[in-house]
Amino acid sequence: MNQSCGTAIVVGASSGIGKAIAEQLAAAGWKLGLTSRKLENLAETCARLGDRALAKAIDLDDPDAARAGLRALADELGGVDLWVLNAGTGILNRDFAWEPERQTIATNVMGFAAMTDVAVHHCIARGEGRIVGISSVAKKRGHPFTASYSGSKAFVSLYLDGVRQYLRRKAPRVSLTEVAPGYIDTPLQQFDEAFWVVDADTAARQIIAAALARRKHAYVPRRWALIAALLSILPR
Repeated sequence: MNQSCGTAIVVGASSGIGKAIAEQLAAAGWKLGLTSRKLENLAETCARLGDRALAKAIDLDDPDAARAGLRALADELGGVDLWVLNAGTGILNRDFAWEPERQTIATNVMGFAAMTDVAVHHCIARGEGRIVGISSVAKKRGHPFTASYSGSKAFVSLYLDGVRQYLRRKAPRVSLTEVAPGYIDTPLQQFDEAFWVVDADTAARQIIAAALARRKHAYVPRRWALIAALLSILPR
């Protein structure tokens, strides 16, 4: 599959990186399936994109219902060439309260695995496709106020590595790209000490380019690869 446009599902398309990816794919001629926890979160985007986009409410805190909803959306689109698994959450938890930890792990671990399950089996059935999973540079180190976020992104990274190896055996024409963003100017950005911040449109362009090139890994923006390498060797 070498086309520069086709059909894509963007999970978590209501704001930030997901919204920017959806808008750029639509501008390039892609037909889209967009998801968010609530349909009203997608109303503005769908109104602007018109008949190029279908919307469905998907709540990743209910993994079984989320899987069923994603399968239904893929069927409605008539097949999916590109899956962007972007939905996730990150909560600044200075008091180490349980509910923010539970919410983050439920969404970023169980919810992410549910999304991946649908994308993988759909692509295997078609014998081709591209899957993009959004991790984070945070996977490299724990943070005192976002322990569950860092831990969940480490899960995403290692999980996708295993899934990629599985796909290599089952469907070699299916590519899987793990994207690790640094600081992106989105509603999820909560740190005052953020640096090398880029806007969501810049991040989206780099993510789409990595997916179309079938890259295994991509840091966004690219210079975060240097920080990731340093974090791997610097003492804690």
